[in-house]
Order: sequence, then structure tokens, then C-alpha cells
Amino acid sequence: MKIFTIILSVIAFGLIVFNFTQVNFKAPLEGDSIIAVITIVASLCVLVMMAILRTSKRIEQKVKGTK
Repeated sequence: MKIFTIILSVIAFGLIVFNFTQVNFKAPLEGDSIIAVITIVASLCVLVMMAILRTSKRIEQKVKGTK
């Protein structure tokens, strides 16, 4: 599970970098730029969810270790 979350986080970070280059900063909410902005936001959500998942797994391991 740990390797899966790391791989997914790296892919999401790569998508953020790629789509950041696709954004037209003069008109970020028009044409293909809006798709890039939406993908950046979605990738940021994935990064947050993977951080939450890793944290919850660490908490789960600590709770199992005390019982």
C-alpha cells in the first residue's frame, strides 16, 4: 500500500507540473487552460488524499501495536 500511494503521488505531482506549463496565464479560465487548471486542482486533491491515507495507515499500525 505504501508503494502504491507513493507512485500515485509522484504521478499526481507530474500531472501538476505538466499542466502548469499548459496554462495560459493571460486567460487562465478560457479554452484549454481551464482543463489544465481543473487537472491541477484534481491532482492536488489526490496528493491530499494520499497524505491522509498514509497518515491513517500509520495511526492504524500504532493502534495495533499497543493492543
